[in-house]
Order: sequence, then C-alpha cells, then structure tokens
Amino acid sequence: MAYTVELRLAAARALRKLPKVEQKRIGARIDALAANPRPAGAKQLAGPEKLYRVRAGDYRIIYQIRDAVLLVLVVRIGHRREVY
Repeated sequence: MAYTVELRLAAARALRKLPKVEQKRIGARIDALAANPRPAGAKQLAGPEKLYRVRAGDYRIIYQIRDAVLLVLVVRIGHRREVY
C-alpha cells in the first residue's frame, strides 16, 4: 500500500531554493517515503505532533505520517543546523 506524499508550501519553497544536485537527492528521498514512510534511519521527534525526520546528506526532511488516510506530509526541509 503506497502512501501519497504532499509538501507544505514552505517545504516546497525551501526545496526550490536549493542547488539542483541537492534537489534531486532530497526529491528521491521524499519519493521513497511513499513506499516506506518509516525507513531505516528515520527518527521520531519529541513533541505532540509526532513528526519524523530522515537525512538526505546535510539536509533534513521533517514530515508527519497520517496512517488513516495513507498520507505523508512533508512539513520542513532544511540544513541540519537550521531545521530544528
């Protein structure tokens, strides 16, 4: 069962501002979340929102999983020192 992946406006904007090489790497990682939203290396972040993060080089993808509707919502994308 494949999940649908959606990006919030802020995440899409942040992705567009990155260099093309990073866009491809992060895009591939986001696409992989559709097949497996909890891949090896994904960590659940502390807090009431139940956010997860995965690494893509020096960048982090922060996302939320909604199992009831099979949706992965990408909340933020940013450099590791700025995203948290």
